[in-house]
Amino acid sequence: MTDRPARHIDVLMCTFRRVEVTQSLTSLDQQILPEGVTMRVIVADNDDTPSAKQRVESHQMSCPVHYVHAPARNISIARNACLDHATGDWVAFIDDDEMAAPDWLATLLRTAESSGADGVFGPAIAEYGPDAPDWMRQQDHHSNIPERRGGVVQTGHTCNAMLRWGDVPWRDARFDLARGQSGGEDTEFFFRLGQMGARFELEMNAIVTEPVAPKRLTLGWLLRRKFRMGQSYAASAPGRSDRIRLFLSAAGKAAICGLATAAFALSPPKRRFWALRGALHLGVCAGCLSLRQPQIYGQ
Repeated sequence: MTDRPARHIDVLMCTFRRVEVTQSLTSLDQQILPEGVTMRVIVADNDDTPSAKQRVESHQMSCPVHYVHAPARNISIARNACLDHATGDWVAFIDDDEMAAPDWLATLLRTAESSGADGVFGPAIAEYGPDAPDWMRQQDHHSNIPERRGGVVQTGHTCNAMLRWGDVPWRDARFDLARGQSGGEDTEFFFRLGQMGARFELEMNAIVTEPVAPKRLTLGWLLRRKFRMGQSYAASAPGRSDRIRLFLSAAGKAAICGLATAAFALSPPKRRFWALRGALHLGVCAGCLSLRQPQIYGQ
């Protein structure tokens, strides 16, 4: 038996050579929690050497912080290390360059408890600097906004999520190591939990913000991201017949996007919009064919 309160949250954060991790920790330290709720932060360092150890452990926090060195430059290894050390009734996920609003955890928890959901996803809002192109800022492809499909929340992302972690069937579930350098490991993870019976909900008022790094302010980066997102979404179709249907649907949508891209050749913002949508659907096709995903992490 432990003497911790009945509602304890472990906040899980993976880091890889980001100095912004201390700002993220500060935003977590400023969380306003409901009475009877406690929290702990678990930080998994995915670098070859424990480069974040001193930065994390020397950062003053009012809540407990547990540092874990989880090397190999594979984000799934770091995420799994966080889960291995998690003992809370709930686990929450946030990125190491994000800032959480003071009511972030409380809002996620309130929605989970009031709805009876096993997981809740919130939005990660992109913050663009002055160098961001106008079309990119207006279309806002960098924000991560969870959504329903067919009235159901199928999956989400670890940039802003809370998951039930007490006596649950998925307590031994872990992130796919094969996706740990390509991305999409979180999408597949939550799809899998949904197939195990987990029910998800959305909470658009549980907000985290994330500054957009300069290297991500290019059309090429966004095209690669959209394509990879499509590959990850293919995990929603686990069976062969499901994948065939999804492939045919995505191929048709990709063709329509290709026509729209050509039709708006003289309108750069619209051309880019349809090209990015087309890249997403082409990625779904690639995922249905189990084509290898590009390495984007650990380089």
